Amino acid sequence: MEETNREAVATAVQRVAGMLQRSDQLDKVEQYRRREARKKASVEARLKAAIQSQLDGVRTGLSQLHNALGDVKDIQNSLADVSKDWRQSINTIENLKDVKDAVVQHSQLASAVENLKNIFSVPEIVADTQVLIEQAELLEAHRKLMDLECSRDDLMYEQYRMDSKNTHDMNLIRNYFGEVQGLSDDLAKQLWMVLQRAMGTVRRDPTMLVSVVRIIEREEKIDRRMLDRKKQTGFIPPGRPKSWKEKMFEVLEGTVTTRIEGSQSVTREADKMWMVRLLEITRKYVLDDLIVVKNLMVQCFPPHYNTFDRFFKLYHNAVSMRVQELAAEDLEANEIVSLLTWVLNTYKSEEMMGHPELLTEYDINLMDPLLPQEVVDELLSKYLQTFTSNITGWLRKALETDKKDWFKETEPEADQDGYYQTTLPAIVFQMFEQNLQVAAQINETFKEQVLKLCLKQMNSFLVRYREEAIAYKEDHLRDRQLPQCYVQYMIAIINNCHTFKESINSLKKKYFKSTEPTQNDAAIEKTLNDVAKDGCQFLLDEVFLDLEHHLNELLTRKWLTGTHAVDTICVTVEDYFNDFAKIKKPFNTEMTSEAHRRVVVEYIKAVMQKRITFKNADERREGADRMIKEAEQFKFLFRKLTAGEETDRLCDAIAAIAEVFKLTDPTLLYLEVSTLVSKYPDIREEHIVALLAMRGDASRDMKQMIMETLNQNKPTYSGITQPIFKDITVPTVTMTSIPSLFK
Repeated sequence: MEETNREAVATAVQRVAGMLQRSDQLDKVEQYRRREARKKASVEARLKAAIQSQLDGVRTGLSQLHNALGDVKDIQNSLADVSKDWRQSINTIENLKDVKDAVVQHSQLASAVENLKNIFSVPEIVADTQVLIEQAELLEAHRKLMDLECSRDDLMYEQYRMDSKNTHDMNLIRNYFGEVQGLSDDLAKQLWMVLQRAMGTVRRDPTMLVSVVRIIEREEKIDRRMLDRKKQTGFIPPGRPKSWKEKMFEVLEGTVTTRIEGSQSVTREADKMWMVRLLEITRKYVLDDLIVVKNLMVQCFPPHYNTFDRFFKLYHNAVSMRVQELAAEDLEANEIVSLLTWVLNTYKSEEMMGHPELLTEYDINLMDPLLPQEVVDELLSKYLQTFTSNITGWLRKALETDKKDWFKETEPEADQDGYYQTTLPAIVFQMFEQNLQVAAQINETFKEQVLKLCLKQMNSFLVRYREEAIAYKEDHLRDRQLPQCYVQYMIAIINNCHTFKESINSLKKKYFKSTEPTQNDAAIEKTLNDVAKDGCQFLLDEVFLDLEHHLNELLTRKWLTGTHAVDTICVTVEDYFNDFAKIKKPFNTEMTSEAHRRVVVEYIKAVMQKRITFKNADERREGADRMIKEAEQFKFLFRKLTAGEETDRLCDAIAAIAEVFKLTDPTLLYLEVSTLVSKYPDIREEHIVALLAMRGDASRDMKQMIMETLNQNKPTYSGITQPIFKDITVPTVTMTSIPSLFK
């Protein structure tokens, strides 16, 4: 307290010091004093008011506690009076036990009297009810059954109330009404039978189905009432609760399942298209049944049953279960596609669950998938494995069939433009097309997977195709008389490569959205080109085998004295190329160019082999003129074969060589040889040596001078498009001491 006073005094001193810091403030001391006096009076008034309020509250609390104490004493006195009255009435309550027993007995007797008519007529009612059940008078039968059950249940309840432990009397009542439970079971069988045939019943006699639903609803209400009484009394009649509503839904579910499974009578052994037929039957049954549910059956059930939704889910679950059973079987490739197409596309389409009549009742997008995704993926993987195996076998068989045609004695068929062909490309791509159409029914991704697989198998197939074409050529070389139509079928093999390319591009354009090349494109393109080039080479080999004898006559003494070798060569080449005209472009064009180059090369090879050495200027002139003439023959032939295209450069090489032979003044040989080298820079020193040796009049010194001069003025080889001398070899070198022209 003292400390508080000190703090208050210190605060006051500090406050006064703050007010009287200047001398002019001393004049206001009285004013400050009055103001502080007013504040003090105000604070004291508030303190007095607060203290008075606290005192009033304490006074009120004490008054209420005093009143509560009086009330507690009054209650205590009242409880004492009640306790006294209760002790006095115990004897009176015990005296009322007889009254209680009499009341219970009266209740039992009243119940017995009330059910007396039914009790005495139980056997008769049971018999009547049995007849009504057999006659399908279900509502009337159920009414009588309810009367019997009500009488039995009331009697048993009263007995239970009187003495729940008296099992003898309870069993006596139960035995007397023993046949009632049998009636209930018989009636239930009739109800389930009607429900099992609900789809037919609702079309023929919907009132029967309505009666069944009404009976089940009545029993459901009785079940609820009996369960409520059990909670209160502990008593429940025998056979309760019947739970017929729950049983009804189980029966309907079993009916739907049986209806789905009952349509599966088709087997693989009886019909190869069993899967398609089975799924179509299922589709028809499900759609027809759901339309019947929507238009007829919904009206037979209470609205709160959500009948259509319930049946829609029942059918969906039943179909899903059946489809999963089918997916677990050892299915073939076509069966897998049929199943997945139906599951992924048909099921939700307008042909089935997406039918216009059903869309208004249920959102198909809320349905769970018929098959889990892992099962779908497993089936797709299995299909690809089976398809890979099958397509390998199909391609092998198609090639074997095509090979047999190669040995026929009749020419292959020609297309509308007259080009030879076989049926192999059509068979192969018809096979691809069919499988791609099937795969497209599933989804786009799977279709592209199948296309890539087809292209991969196509690449392997073309490798075997090339091997068989080579073997076909080798068989022919063993006996050139066989097969009789070797040339025509080799042409067909070449043309097939063109058809394969077109078909592959067509398939990719039709079934592949992306324009990006696949990983097999380059390999397929290369293999097809190799097959075509091999075929063209084989045909040219055939031509030059026939020309071999005539080519050997070139640049010989016999040729110089007069021979028809070149005439025969031109006639033979033209004859062959009449057949080769049935080769499609660009292979036809490439083959003509190669034949032209090869004829010229063989001619120049004859020159380089030095089969003849001219003895004098007359022989050189005669040989040169003959070479120029024959070069013109070749020009004429290949202009004709190439429809007028420029083909002179190759043949001009023969004429250029002839000019070297034709020159009469040996001193000008250097200029003529230089001209030849400038035109054909791929010519080598051994070629020039061979030409000079064949000319026969060039001295050793002249040859040495020509070669040295050419070596000093070496031409630049720029990689010309059609080198002529590059692949021509000279058997022997006549001047081993001559320095190399191309160091």
